[in-house]
Amino acid sequence: MTEKSPLALDLDALRSLVFGIDSGSFALAAQRLYRSTSAVSAQLKKLEQQCGTPLLEKRGRGLGLTPSGEVLLSYARRLLALNDEALRTITGERLQGEVHLGMQEDFGESLMPEVLGRFNRQHPGLRITARVDRNQPLVDGVRRGELDLALAWHHQALPNPPIAQLPLRWIALPSLILDQSEPLPLVLFEAPCLMRNAALEALNHAGIPWRVAFTSHSLSGIWAAVSAGLGITVRTRIGLPTTLTTLNDPDLPELPQMGIALLESSSSPSDAVAHLRHLLHTVIKDAL
Repeated sequence: MTEKSPLALDLDALRSLVFGIDSGSFALAAQRLYRSTSAVSAQLKKLEQQCGTPLLEKRGRGLGLTPSGEVLLSYARRLLALNDEALRTITGERLQGEVHLGMQEDFGESLMPEVLGRFNRQHPGLRITARVDRNQPLVDGVRRGELDLALAWHHQALPNPPIAQLPLRWIALPSLILDQSEPLPLVLFEAPCLMRNAALEALNHAGIPWRVAFTSHSLSGIWAAVSAGLGITVRTRIGLPTTLTTLNDPDLPELPQMGIALLESSSSPSDAVAHLRHLLHTVIKDAL
């Protein structure tokens, strides 16, 4: 008996799904893809038929993903990235020149290898200059035109909205025992620091006494001090060492979310910068 071949998902339909979710509007996605809104709707219905389950549901005036849609979106990003990489490689698309990329330390340690590796495979003729730094030097570097792109933590002074949000977490060594009769020992970056401010504001608002047990100007210093049991710190789960853990202590105050900013120095970027920007968006979405 001949086995039935599995259905193949339509990459164009998957692209419509991704563009629609990322732009927050399938009408905008249709414009970006140079299709009519009805054509995009037909593609989405086809995807639902192939998957045998609803992928989208009404959310206020717009559409949101169902749990099955969330799963498919993750696969769609990976399928499209692989498809685009294969086409660029096979068709011989070769961009030339140099791109200057900056990343905040959290992203530099965890995402930089994947970004550089994938970009080099797609565009081996391009030279990348990468810089890992704290937030403000990256913002200044983009403003001065020293960096084409930078991945940083978002704050209110930045003009564009964040591309994603991550919750802040209290982080400590799993074996650390906190003495409730003593001020909470903190391991923090030197000021100014967005996460330092968030931690101190939350503790002060909750009326919890604290002391700064260790300060550092580098993320490696923060991780070393927390790993040594000197105190707890505040970061997101991006780049979290496997030896440390997030705390679910009801006595600790809830922390806000931190936005991720993708900063760009030019409003008319080169093709190389545009390709790298798209890759950064993809890698960030995959990491969340």
